[in-house]
Amino acid sequence: MAEYGLIGKNLSHSFSKAYFEKKFKELGLDYLEYANFELENIEDIKQVLSRNPELRGFNVTIPYKESIIPFLDELSPEARGIAAVNCVKITNGKLIGHNTDAYGFASSIKPFLEPQHSRALILGTGGASKAVVFVLRRLNVEVFFASTSKKRQGTFPYEALNERLFNACKFIINTTPVGTFPNVNECPNIPYECITSQHLVYDLIYNPEETLFLQKAKSQGATTINGLSMLQLQAEKSWEIWNF
Repeated sequence: MAEYGLIGKNLSHSFSKAYFEKKFKELGLDYLEYANFELENIEDIKQVLSRNPELRGFNVTIPYKESIIPFLDELSPEARGIAAVNCVKITNGKLIGHNTDAYGFASSIKPFLEPQHSRALILGTGGASKAVVFVLRRLNVEVFFASTSKKRQGTFPYEALNERLFNACKFIINTTPVGTFPNVNECPNIPYECITSQHLVYDLIYNPEETLFLQKAKSQGATTINGLSMLQLQAEKSWEIWNF
């Protein structure tokens, strides 16, 4: 029975299992097991918990980062502020929800932020954008959104994106799944010709390592970052939460 795991959908290409199995081996803890739990419905978490009484903690990925919350006993301040959970610690039968995405994103952008990155344009307004918004607002970065649906204030339709907006927002973050493997020939529909060497362009996607979105931004001279460092940092934070 697994001590740790990941709940979500379509987990066959997930980062977490391979990452933690390698970590367990390096630490001489290869008796530990990290399992993928494919859930058709968030209600199935009850079966996972009953069948794995040794479970000490688990990560949460798409599409359950928000819907897991009603099944938890407590939330950390970050998880409460973001209204999304990607890490759960089990202590004495209590399920405590945390969000390590915010830590991962904040730590990964820290070396790259410059004064001109005081305004950000976030592509997408779904669950993946929540930790990003939380971090940027803490850093006093003004946030705007591009989306196919106007869910939040300060949201622009993609067809309205123009040079003036890109001159104002020199930090662009893709929080959509567009361009994820195997759809590597797709990219968000933005005016890439408006990107300059002053821009910092971040893609939460890590597979492929360099999305078409990042390729196009790099060709315009922008500094680019993929989602791998964020993923590694949030995983390490999860391990810290589970064990310390």
